Amino acid sequence: MIVLASTSSGIFIQTMVNGITLGAVYALVALGYTIVYGIVELINFAHGDVFMWSTAITLVVLNSMHVSTAVYGFTLIGLLLLMIVIGAVVSGTLNVVIERLAYRPLRKAPRLAPLIAAIGVSFILENIAELWLGASGISYPDFFPNGGIVLGDVTIQYIDVVVVVLTVGLMYGLNMLVRSTKMGKAMRATAQDPEAAALMGVDINQTISFAFLVGGVLAGVAGVFYSLVIPVYAYNVGFELGLIAFTAAVLGGIGNITGAMAGGFLIGVIKALATNYLPNGSDLSDAVVFAILVLVLALRPSGLLGQQVPDKV
Repeated sequence: MIVLASTSSGIFIQTMVNGITLGAVYALVALGYTIVYGIVELINFAHGDVFMWSTAITLVVLNSMHVSTAVYGFTLIGLLLLMIVIGAVVSGTLNVVIERLAYRPLRKAPRLAPLIAAIGVSFILENIAELWLGASGISYPDFFPNGGIVLGDVTIQYIDVVVVVLTVGLMYGLNMLVRSTKMGKAMRATAQDPEAAALMGVDINQTISFAFLVGGVLAGVAGVFYSLVIPVYAYNVGFELGLIAFTAAVLGGIGNITGAMAGGFLIGVIKALATNYLPNGSDLSDAVVFAILVLVLALRPSGLLGQQVPDKV
């Protein structure tokens, strides 16, 4: 829920809060890009549309349940968990299917082939969603109660706290998964040397599918969070957000989990500040983000925290 304060200092702090909230969503989607790229060096341009399908399915489920007003207590917790699970399952499953049908057959092909396939899958997902739910934007049921923590002239909405806390928790869990589990070790081995990993008994296809599953799950959760913060569904919402999230991954250092997180939060704050303080800021915010990206890459081509290749994930 985007809100603004009235005084100049309050507006600045409120803008930072709003930017951090949006940045959390960008970071989750950016993690999906970076974990896939870290293993197979594929830019999955369909990832933003996988995110979009999470918002579409949860919208349909909420409408079928006739949820139209705010809910409270255990009902709110249960409904929020249900939406997160549905979004994660839908996007995770979709990402695995895309990898199996569109990317795996092209794994040995020249790099341009899977890139074109990713763009094609993106258009397919968008067109199906457009035919199903239409081209016009649809209001997402706003079931999360209004209100928040008031600190002087600044209001930190409860939804902002929930989104940021859950996002940070998911990021920590992903880092532990990659660093401390058997599957995480298999992912790191596959990223560094897939042939040697296969000789050591790692199932390469299973490991790559798992990476796509994790990336899809993160995109699905991000879709739910995004719909709570900006409650409007559109079939093409994943295109712009996916592009911004990919920019966040590159800005932080593609293949670098910590870099993707930092890039997502940084871009969220930059967009919020540009929107609030520049003339026609809402129209220029993306231009500002990409201008900063070009400047950073000109000075540091590997991103702020460095590109992790071949260590990657």
